[in-house]
Amino acid sequence: MVLVLNGVLQEDCPPDTRSLYHAHPVYRDTAAQLLAIPNKVIGPVGLLYVQQRELAATVPHDKNVNILGSDDATTCIIVVVRHSGSGAVALAHLDGSGTDEAVCTMVQRVQELALGYPEGRIELQLVGGFSDAHHYSEELFYNIMNSFHKHPVEIDLTLACVGELNTTIRGGIHWPMICGVGVNVKTGEIFPATFPDKGPDQALRCAKYLTGVAQVIIKKAYLYIVYLTENPFTRLQVLDIYDSNLGFLRIGPFNYEPLRGVDLWLEQSDDFILQHLSTSPEVEPPHFVMQIRATLKYIQDNQFPAVTVFRDNRPHYFRRDEHSGTWQPVRY
Repeated sequence: MVLVLNGVLQEDCPPDTRSLYHAHPVYRDTAAQLLAIPNKVIGPVGLLYVQQRELAATVPHDKNVNILGSDDATTCIIVVVRHSGSGAVALAHLDGSGTDEAVCTMVQRVQELALGYPEGRIELQLVGGFSDAHHYSEELFYNIMNSFHKHPVEIDLTLACVGELNTTIRGGIHWPMICGVGVNVKTGEIFPATFPDKGPDQALRCAKYLTGVAQVIIKKAYLYIVYLTENPFTRLQVLDIYDSNLGFLRIGPFNYEPLRGVDLWLEQSDDFILQHLSTSPEVEPPHFVMQIRATLKYIQDNQFPAVTVFRDNRPHYFRRDEHSGTWQPVRY
């Protein structure tokens, strides 16, 4: 269940952000406090970056991670679950796929990391999404809230900077005000942030969610029908990418079906890719198309990652380098 205000256990899940803010104005205040914090540009040292459809969890005494963070969330929502007593914290970047599973994993990981700390509550913070034309963010907000509401563990919602509270208007177009956040794992402080360095294996990690859109996209006649599908076993997974006990960043193993028409995708204009591979093309960051092109090229070169990327079904492991502070591959 979600404790939404002053320890009052809610019988029903809020159907949308407007209902939440109307019934509990305190969330307007806490969202305003977050929006008033200047955006920070965070470098790679001490950072554990979480991509779309990924999650990670750690503890304050982790010597490898100072900041958990994610950005480039337009219609997506960044979810933070934290145990107030131990400081154990998990962060996920959710887009609607695998929400129930991700919620269960986040709560479980935080509970495991909080063992030995009898005092404290599990707190929930939501940041991202905006009043987009197709209401993708509203649907995602409800799905996330409903997933936590169904969970048997009591969750205290302490921050919800989503929907209309995270929306501004520029030139007649709705824009998200915050697209990324960082969490200081030592203090639990959450703040608006951008991350120029998004960690290792970026194209591979992006390929995981790009090929897992799980829908049929009908293009112009010469593009036919392009199916963005994935192995059913991995389609809905939100990957847990970090082992805080070993200090290892872990990618994979996973597989995806070859992306049909990838050659044709790469031949299209930047505007075509932007319009057809984004849920919010008007507000994407400048590097969006470049990142998508790099991901499509990676998929083109690695149509069967279980064979070419994850040989012997082994994950890619990375360890924090003590001198540079960045993630370096673990050699076998």
